[in-house]
Amino acid sequence: MSESVQEKASFIVVANRLPVDRVSGDDDQVSWRTSPGGLVTALEPVMQSRGGAWIGWHGAPDEQVEPFHHQGYDIIPVPLSSQDVEQFYEGFSNATLWPLFHDCIAEPVFHREWWDCFRKVNRRFAQAVAERADNGATVWVQDYQLMLVPQYLRELRPDLRIGFFLHIPFPPPELFSRLPWRSEIIEGVLGSDLLGFQFPGCVSNFIRVARRLPDVEGARGRVHLPDGRMVSIKAFPISIDAVGMRDLANSPEVRAEAEKLRHELGDPQTILFGVDRLDYSKGLRGRVRAIGELFDSHQLDPETTVFLQLATPSRERVEEYRALRGDIDLMVGRINSESDSLARSPIAYRYTSVPRETLAAMYQIADLMIVTPLRDGMNLVAKEYLACRSRNDSALVLSEFAGAALELKQAYMVNPYDIDGMKATILKALNDPPRVKARKMRAMRKQVFEHDIDLWADSFLTELESD
Repeated sequence: MSESVQEKASFIVVANRLPVDRVSGDDDQVSWRTSPGGLVTALEPVMQSRGGAWIGWHGAPDEQVEPFHHQGYDIIPVPLSSQDVEQFYEGFSNATLWPLFHDCIAEPVFHREWWDCFRKVNRRFAQAVAERADNGATVWVQDYQLMLVPQYLRELRPDLRIGFFLHIPFPPPELFSRLPWRSEIIEGVLGSDLLGFQFPGCVSNFIRVARRLPDVEGARGRVHLPDGRMVSIKAFPISIDAVGMRDLANSPEVRAEAEKLRHELGDPQTILFGVDRLDYSKGLRGRVRAIGELFDSHQLDPETTVFLQLATPSRERVEEYRALRGDIDLMVGRINSESDSLARSPIAYRYTSVPRETLAAMYQIADLMIVTPLRDGMNLVAKEYLACRSRNDSALVLSEFAGAALELKQAYMVNPYDIDGMKATILKALNDPPRVKARKMRAMRKQVFEHDIDLWADSFLTELESD
């Protein structure tokens, strides 16, 4: 933080959250450390090499934080009030757009006040970018919370090169059309020069929706606008730092923690593992139910098998999330209380956040990874598991409704709405011959290491900055 903040930046990432977390020392001195998220891991090397700026909210409402320099690039905080957090973030972003874009698994809520706040906050972000961007700068806008920023920014700074990437699915027109402000949202992201989505189906959905606007034509990955502009629209499947995850998982510290974790679980012969943000889109209710029935029927033996489920806290002030937590607590409690095993509980459930080292250790000890979202833009957990497994003696059960299913074709695919089908697939993944599982793991690991996070960022930025 000793370096001064630059007045202008030629490369800017703008996201709802900044890539840093605040740390308070014993002497009440505040410092900032890099957040552990995958997006930060992907973009930080790019920003360090370009000397750019990251614009976003620092995470605390009703507080102004001055810009500062961090790890080779500038941090530019955008303030949010408590009302902004309630209406823009918890409201329109996560109670309107999130469920709508995830196939209406939960019912979206449409409030005019939330929409007004969403517009106001998006304009504030665009203004912050416009003030910081150098002439002809490249700006990369991230995700659904900022879908109006590209248009607002183009109005303020038509000289900029603007890219937008949506990390979650984009729904089909039949669902998207429920949104009262559907035209404004589409016009907002069409302020970009390049739109990126996780998989081709999202590209098709978006073009179908965009073509409903007056005088807009779209086909073959391009949308032509009435003002003469042409917007490119492509799929850029996001990935992980596969080498970094592999090296972390194979470090002596993580290997030691893995052995400790296995011992704490009672040294079972077989460990099934799931890790998810506690969100209704992740399919936790169905997964726990399927596992519970397998234990009840003794197709899984609680004397030799443990299901470890890590659920990280999420949006705890939102009613649907509080209800989900209560449901999972009750289901796990019932399954464990009815178990005949005195040695251990069949389900080891942890509602907490853990360091990446601990997560890597959990991947290391998992004989079977179960990833069963009802809808997911990508799901990087599946890819992290593959990177962390140095041996090919394990298996991945994966929902066909995760974006990752289009890349990890050798996974044991399930329909997460089909409880009996999920149970049968879990048993097949456990009992298939070792040579079959090894062949599947080798193919999936090859995919993850050849299509890593660097390739994702490089391919998007190369496309954005090409003439």
